[in-house]
Amino acid sequence: MLEKNQRYKSIVSALLDAALLFAAFLLANYLRFNYVRFFEPGGAGPALDVARDPRNMAAGAVTSLLLVLGYWVAGIYSNSRLRGLSERCTRIAVINGGGILVFVFILYLMHLDDYSRVVLGLFYGLGTAAVVTKRLIRRWYDRARRRRGLGLRHILLVGGGKSAALYLRALEHNPYYGFVVDGYLAPMEEPGLGVPYLGDYARLDTCLESPAIDEVVVALEAEEISLLPRTFAACDKHGTRITMVPFYSDYLPARPTIDVLDECKLINVRQTPFDNLLNAALKRTLDIVGSLILIVLTSPVMLATAIGVKLSSPGPVIFKQERIGLNKRPFMMYKFRSMRVNAKEETGWSTERDPRKTRFGSLIRKFSLDELPQFFNVLKGDMSLVGPRPEVPYHVEHFKEEIPRYLVRQQVRPGCTGWAQIHGLRGDTDIAERIRYDIWYIENWTVALDIKIIFRTVFGGKMINNEKLQ
Repeated sequence: MLEKNQRYKSIVSALLDAALLFAAFLLANYLRFNYVRFFEPGGAGPALDVARDPRNMAAGAVTSLLLVLGYWVAGIYSNSRLRGLSERCTRIAVINGGGILVFVFILYLMHLDDYSRVVLGLFYGLGTAAVVTKRLIRRWYDRARRRRGLGLRHILLVGGGKSAALYLRALEHNPYYGFVVDGYLAPMEEPGLGVPYLGDYARLDTCLESPAIDEVVVALEAEEISLLPRTFAACDKHGTRITMVPFYSDYLPARPTIDVLDECKLINVRQTPFDNLLNAALKRTLDIVGSLILIVLTSPVMLATAIGVKLSSPGPVIFKQERIGLNKRPFMMYKFRSMRVNAKEETGWSTERDPRKTRFGSLIRKFSLDELPQFFNVLKGDMSLVGPRPEVPYHVEHFKEEIPRYLVRQQVRPGCTGWAQIHGLRGDTDIAERIRYDIWYIENWTVALDIKIIFRTVFGGKMINNEKLQ
C-alpha cells in the first residue's frame, strides 16, 4: 500500500511538473513578444509567436512531457533513489538544459527555423525555477505540518527482535512517510531500538486504548508466532489497523505477490517482473531493436578490433565460451579474443594482471571492446542488453554451493551490462556483493531502470574498467 500510494503521488507530481513547464513555455513566449522583443536581432521582426502557430504550442507541450519523462528516468520522483533536495534540483537543471536541445530538434523537424533564442533562454530559466520552487514549497509545507504534529501516523510496535529492528531502520531511512513509533512491546527492553519501551505483550490492550495509536505493526519472531491470534484479536477489538513484518522477510522478494487457491493463500517468494508476459515481451522487443541498432553503430569498431586481434597473436578472432543463461541453460557467448589460446579457457578466472592477455587484448578489455560481439548473443535471444553477467558452468557449480540465492539470477537472461557492473562490480570483484546487486535488479526491474543502466554504462564511464594496460 505504501508503494502504491507513493506511485500515485509521483504521478500527480509529474503531471503538475508538466503543467508548470508548459505554463513557463507560454509565459516565456508572452514576455518575449510583449516586453523583450527589442533585445533580439531584428527587433520586432518575424520571430515566431506561440499564439499564432499551433505547431509551436505542440512543440512546447511535447517538450514539457519529454522533460517530465527525463525526470522520471533520472529518479526525481523516487524517494528512495534521490533523497537530497539539492541533488534533485541539480538534476532538474541539467535535464532541462538537455530538454532545450530536444526542443530545438523538434522545431527543426517541424520546420520552425525562425524561432526566438530569447524564448529558449526564458523557457529554461522559468521552467527550472517553477519546478524547483514547487519542491521548495512542498518541503516547507511538509516541515511545517510535522512541527505542528499534523500528517503523522502514530505506530505501536509489537515485537523487539530482529524484525522490529528491521522495521525501525526502514523508517529511519524513509522519514517522508511520516510514521512515528510511539513505543514497542516486548518480553524485555532492547536498548538498541531507540524508541520507548512500553512493557511486555500483556499490556497490548492497555496501549490500544490510547486514541493516539493509528496502527499496530506486528514484528514477532518465529518463536513468538503463537502470540499472533491474541494480537490480532486485540487489534480487531479496538478497531486498530494491523500491518505485519514477517519473520521470514529476508526470504521475500521486493514485490511479493499472493495467489489464492480456494481458501489457501500462496506467497510467491521467487516471482519476478519477467513472469508477466507483457514485461517479458517488452524487454525482448527492446533487446532486439537495441541490439540491431548497436550492431550497426559499432560495426566499424568491431571490424577494426577484429583486424587487431588477428594481427596481435595466432588464433581465432572470436572467442566462444560456454556460459549458463536463462533457466540454467548453457549457451555459447561470443567475445573478441583478448588472450593467447590456453588450457584454462573453460575454468580460468581472469584477473587484472593476467599473464594470458595479449598487449592488444589488454587494450580492448580496458575499454570493453572485447564485449561487442555479445550484441549478436542478444539478437539470438541468449542474452539481454541488461541483466546479470553470465558465468561459466565451472563457476556456477562452485558458487551455488557457497553463495545463498546465487541461482536466482538464472531466472532472467544474462546481460551485456547490469546493475552490479555500473556500481563497479565487474571482473575480479566480490561475487557475493555482485549477486546482491543482481537480485535487487531482478526484483525491481522496470524499463526506466534498463534505460538508466544503459545510459550510465555508455556515458558514465562504466565501459572503461580498472584493468591496467599491459
